[in-house]
Amino acid sequence: MISDDCHPVVLNSNFIFAKKFNMKKRIYSAIAIITLLSIGQKSMAQSDGPFSLPPLGYAYNALEPAIDALTMETHYSKHHQAYVTNLNKAVKGTDYETWSLEDIVLRAGRMGDAVRNNAGGHWNHSHFWKILAKGSQFDPNSEVGKAITQTFTSLDSLKTLMNKAGSTRFGSGWAWLYLTPEKKLAVCSSPNQDNPIMDVSPERGIPVLGIDVWEHAYYLKYMNKRGDYLAAIWSVINWQQVNQNFKEALTSPLLKDIEKDTWTALKDFHKVMSQTFHPAEEGNLQPIRTRSGEMVEKAKALQAGKIPASFNTDPIKKAIADLVAGADALDKLVQKKNSSDKEVTESITKLHDVFHLIQGLCSE
Repeated sequence: MISDDCHPVVLNSNFIFAKKFNMKKRIYSAIAIITLLSIGQKSMAQSDGPFSLPPLGYAYNALEPAIDALTMETHYSKHHQAYVTNLNKAVKGTDYETWSLEDIVLRAGRMGDAVRNNAGGHWNHSHFWKILAKGSQFDPNSEVGKAITQTFTSLDSLKTLMNKAGSTRFGSGWAWLYLTPEKKLAVCSSPNQDNPIMDVSPERGIPVLGIDVWEHAYYLKYMNKRGDYLAAIWSVINWQQVNQNFKEALTSPLLKDIEKDTWTALKDFHKVMSQTFHPAEEGNLQPIRTRSGEMVEKAKALQAGKIPASFNTDPIKKAIADLVAGADALDKLVQKKNSSDKEVTESITKLHDVFHLIQGLCSE
């Protein structure tokens, strides 16, 4: 290659690669803008299962310069579509085919990695597209605006916390503003495609605003500068949608489900009950005859432990007291040398009914 002053110029391979990469990027971006400019993008592939790619709702170039068209196209039509496709494959032929995405995500820890990761990827990205829009202004007098000011003192303080959560997340993941079961706003980050709804998350609640910090969300434009991406994305946050998310979360039954799922003592008792009652239904009393003392311990731990705010009611406390008394009576019956199978079966059945009373009261 010859320079302007006719002296030969030697280009190293990195320069050539960068030039080719930038040219290809510009070409792809132009194609994406010309061919995909219509509002309300449709699913890029037919769904082969219960889950499908949701409409994007805006053009791929709608969020420029914060998020470029090529990144949006790749992120939405390739990465998100892959989560949907793989989730459909993972649930095919299982009971999960009839479950809602929300129910799967809530119980992610009980699923295999394929279901957990792809269900999380589908839920997280469906949330992400909705909280992005250009020209949306933060309203300090909105419901979420008031809550942000009350909790974090200012929007700038929230941005600082969110950006720290996103920038310090090692590897891939998300930064979240979420509503806790106590109906307070909080900030956290999660690895991979986890989120606060999941039973595997140490921080539980309903996301109100999530920021994707996987490299595929920013690398084409920002390369390795995640901080620049985090600074820019605040210019395209859809605050009207965030406010709507906040209002819906406050009254969502999911919040109560999460609160119940964090009640460890209740889950511990349920585990022992399940492992002893179901065999008893089939005539196998060996589990309850050997674990009746453990049943009493778990019932007493449930009574002595902290009851989540939504469930700290007189009817539930009375039912827990009945559960302790019933577990104690069952244990004493089991300890009797001449207790019959019929007596033990009737006793554990009554105890099971009390436990289900508690479960029902928690759902009201």
